[in-house]
Amino acid sequence: MLIGDGTHALEPITALSVAAAVTERIRLEFGVLALPTRPVAMLAAQIQTLQYLSGNRVQLGVGIGGFPGSPFWQAVGAPSTGRARLADEALKVLPGLIAGERAELSDLPGRPVVSLAPATPVPPIPIGGSASEAVLRRTATYGDGWLPSALTPSEVSSAAARLRELATERGRPMPGVHLGLHAVLGDGVATRSARDAMLKQLGEAFAMPPEKVTEVTITGGPEQAAERIAAFAAAGVTELGFGLDGPDHLRQIDLIVEARDLLHQ
Repeated sequence: MLIGDGTHALEPITALSVAAAVTERIRLEFGVLALPTRPVAMLAAQIQTLQYLSGNRVQLGVGIGGFPGSPFWQAVGAPSTGRARLADEALKVLPGLIAGERAELSDLPGRPVVSLAPATPVPPIPIGGSASEAVLRRTATYGDGWLPSALTPSEVSSAAARLRELATERGRPMPGVHLGLHAVLGDGVATRSARDAMLKQLGEAFAMPPEKVTEVTITGGPEQAAERIAAFAAAGVTELGFGLDGPDHLRQIDLIVEARDLLHQ
């Protein structure tokens, strides 16, 4: 998240361009890019270029953006109000621009008509946000997926049912549910310390009681992680993303692989 107050953050299109240059198979995910901070034609050109150069590996997670009053938002002239409307207007034309279609940008002076080339396949576009009605409606209207975070299985199940209703009303397929969760896997003194710090930080950030924080995170060994993953899958999650807060990230990844393998037994 680009805030502009000295907090470490990498500009995502640049960072994923570097990743694309040194990889061949991994998916290049935005999770999520704040639409109101970027002119839609420039964003479309950047995503189209990244798709073209990477062999169509982009997944473009987008949202209305957090920290709208931050120095970065002010510096790029992004408005702090009306973000939902701006996101919806961008989503109306963004896929077509990436695909090389002519699009009139009717909300800009002169109503410019833009066509970008070389055309590329439109990447999957999950919509980031909460389980609010507005986010679910935006996802059902424009999204290929819904990208929430820090939800319990029961919250996911309820929201997914509503999302299915909204998608059906629009004659669109049910978007996938791509849930992001924080995790600290394994045991040991350093791991337990990282787990306690994660639980405390998330409790403060989301104003959640401790018992709920444990429901929206994954901790323990591979067996416990597999059980939690299965619970989210049963609730309707189609893809689970891990924010790894534990020590030794490579070991954390190995433990996630072990949990996945347990699910397939």
